[in-house]
Amino acid sequence: MSDREGVERAGAAGQAGERPVGIDELLERVRLGLDRLTPKEAYEVAEDGGLLVDIRYAALRERDGLIPGALVVERNELEWRLDPQGSHRAPQATGHGLRAVVICNEGYASSLAAASLHQLGLRHATDLVGGFQAWRAAGLPVVAAET
Repeated sequence: MSDREGVERAGAAGQAGERPVGIDELLERVRLGLDRLTPKEAYEVAEDGGLLVDIRYAALRERDGLIPGALVVERNELEWRLDPQGSHRAPQATGHGLRAVVICNEGYASSLAAASLHQLGLRHATDLVGGFQAWRAAGLPVVAAET
């Protein structure tokens, strides 16, 4: 099986005789299919018209702040909001060519989320290595969340 096939089948482990995988292996597999970005690269993508998507839950956004211009979408709504064909899509979900960078707190859940977006045909979706914490540590813009 090729790496690409492994990524595509990673979510189907345990079906039709496949062995179950643990979360660490699943994360490793899905990351093979992503062109993960550093904070500086993610900033440049946003500057070039790409979309930063913050999937952190509200308590983390309130505690640590927000990335200016990022679309805030709770993780459990991500696929519905970014599917360009979906009836509940965000206005920013303009097409399958959208360059979306998914951001979680530390860069773990965002990898799985970006892989899910790939399954919807958003082949340019990726995530931020180290998540929001790496963004902030790199000195990139952060604003206080309105409460």
